[in-house]
Amino acid sequence: MKQIWIPGIHSVLAVLERGGNAVDELWLQEGSRNPRLEQIQVRARELGVSVHRHCREELDARAEGVRHQGVMALYRPLPPCSEADLETLLDEAGTDALLLVLDGVTDPHNFGACLRSAAAANLTAVIVPKDRAVGLTPIVRRAAAGGAEQVPVVTVTNLARTLRKLKDQGVWLVGLSGDTEKNIYSLDLRGSLALVLGAEGEGMRRLTAETCDYLVRIPMPGQMESLNVSVATGVALFEALRQRGGKA
Repeated sequence: MKQIWIPGIHSVLAVLERGGNAVDELWLQEGSRNPRLEQIQVRARELGVSVHRHCREELDARAEGVRHQGVMALYRPLPPCSEADLETLLDEAGTDALLLVLDGVTDPHNFGACLRSAAAANLTAVIVPKDRAVGLTPIVRRAAAGGAEQVPVVTVTNLARTLRKLKDQGVWLVGLSGDTEKNIYSLDLRGSLALVLGAEGEGMRRLTAETCDYLVRIPMPGQMESLNVSVATGVALFEALRQRGGKA
């Protein structure tokens, strides 16, 4: 399995808690007195992970421009989930499934922030298309602050086909759009549900929008026409959680 470097305190803690057997090596910055780094070192040694001290310049070079906060882990990530895995996840969630579908989000910081919200909401899964979307890059993992290791990410080759399969399995599809008058707060978001959001600027593709059961908007009384996709994701997810009594 391909190894990748995971930068950042939250992300490294997340992969250590996921299982030290997937972390092959830990790098800490020499001379750092950050107590969080000491906590990471103790946890790594408890798990039998090799810990090494390096100068900041060496970590900078390894991080390739990503802010590392004085720590990096050499990690063997699990492969993205498949459509077959999605069926298993839905079976386990039953009528309480709550999914997030991102149609072509290409900005790694936005995708990472969406994953962070998804993990906080304890989602069943996040579904993304294989093409025309950013993958699980180090920048995404850093922006997700551990969320990329806590929520299943399902990569699909044909998003419209996957959405139709979800409908066949009893999942309601609710898309966020600025071209509708229906308010998200007026819609029942309980039960088996997928919230569908589009790419930055362009929104959902036409076929994706047409596949949704409902299109809703987030009301904005101010002068802005739209929200950043990660902000809109947070608003929609936690409105669904509110209606479910705080449980996904």
